[in-house]
Amino acid sequence: MKLKALSTAMILATVPMTGAFAAAMDRSGQSMAAFLQPGNYFEAGISVLDASVSGKVKNGYTPSPSVPASIVGLQNTNLSDMADDYYFPAAALKLQLTDQFSFGLIYDQPFGADVTYSTGDTGSAALRGAGLFHDGNESTSAEVDTQNISVILGFQPTENWNFYGGGVYQTVKGNVQLRGYAYSGTNNFGGYNANIGEDSAVGWLAGFAYQIPEIALKASVTYRSEIKHELTVDESSIAALGTNPGTVINMNNGLGETEITTPQSINLDLQTGIMANTVAFANVRWVNWKDFSIRPYAFGKGAEAASTALTGGAYTKGFNLLDYSDDQISATVGVGRKFSEQWAGNVSVGYDTGAGNPVSTFGPTEGYWNVGLGLQFSPAPNYFIAGGVKYFMLGDATAHSGSYSVPGNAQNAQVAEFEDNDAWAYGLKIGYRF
Repeated sequence: MKLKALSTAMILATVPMTGAFAAAMDRSGQSMAAFLQPGNYFEAGISVLDASVSGKVKNGYTPSPSVPASIVGLQNTNLSDMADDYYFPAAALKLQLTDQFSFGLIYDQPFGADVTYSTGDTGSAALRGAGLFHDGNESTSAEVDTQNISVILGFQPTENWNFYGGGVYQTVKGNVQLRGYAYSGTNNFGGYNANIGEDSAVGWLAGFAYQIPEIALKASVTYRSEIKHELTVDESSIAALGTNPGTVINMNNGLGETEITTPQSINLDLQTGIMANTVAFANVRWVNWKDFSIRPYAFGKGAEAASTALTGGAYTKGFNLLDYSDDQISATVGVGRKFSEQWAGNVSVGYDTGAGNPVSTFGPTEGYWNVGLGLQFSPAPNYFIAGGVKYFMLGDATAHSGSYSVPGNAQNAQVAEFEDNDAWAYGLKIGYRF
């Protein structure tokens, strides 16, 4: 069985998959498909995510065992949608320099977060109007942005093999604001602020691809290294951290150095022709979130004081502002078909394991299932416009504050339940061959 040309399969495989919602902070999926296109190629696109993530304060919740949940009055109250909509662009250029050497540039925004809890959620009269994620005036929020430029050189010793590698330039910045009694109120971490200044660092990627053009078979494996950042974080708080635990950590307008390492990953992509003008495709992605954490300097000192007090001195190592307990594995499978010289489309199904339990208050979902549709229009053989949409059924999760890792505190760190949430993602892309 043969397709008319390899480019048929390649065009079908490049309809946007809109992988905009994934475990932890994974966003773009870091695809190498553009670099593996035949000849000279350019593409640019944008993905948009519209997520709805709401929940309820955990039944029996109280910020202190000495105060009954019925007096606090927050248990089982609603938490409004905390997931902000966001968009991110991507672009790629691939040049076939000679029969055996190719060059590529890929721009994407691989990782990120954008969340804001509502100040309109129920407040407690016993807590002076504060709620689980707000203090009556301000709410918990977080934003993390990354940008990548990958510079790639490929070597094709035969028409079947492609070996490639290159450098990755990455920037990271963000800000965090903690409010409410999920973080023990304004006298503790519920008044914490962090402005994470932008930092740049470099990493690398390497991979190989194998193809059999006669049957539109193509397989590729790509490894991306972790990238270590040394960031300056401006930390402040409404009150000194550690007041209640008994050790004051005064951080107002304090600048400190913090190390953040974005995770390594592996992408496996496969496609093959299954009948005339039809291809099946699959993608599997692994991301090493288990080794990722964020602990700004002053926050860490306050966390050490809090964990010491919580355990009577038995545990002094503190806890992270954000971490994950497991690695992410995601998979997408689908079928694409060329209907005519101008029209092609695909359908797909995807699954994501999430990044383990406990789940952070900054992303209170655990994995997903999704279904997707893509459509491509080619006015001429050398360029196309493609669009895609995906619907995500997000996994239920119990949100924990960062102090879950303190021995004996896991139950107290459970603050809210998030169930029956979903998201829509949309993608638009143009491609040009020259």
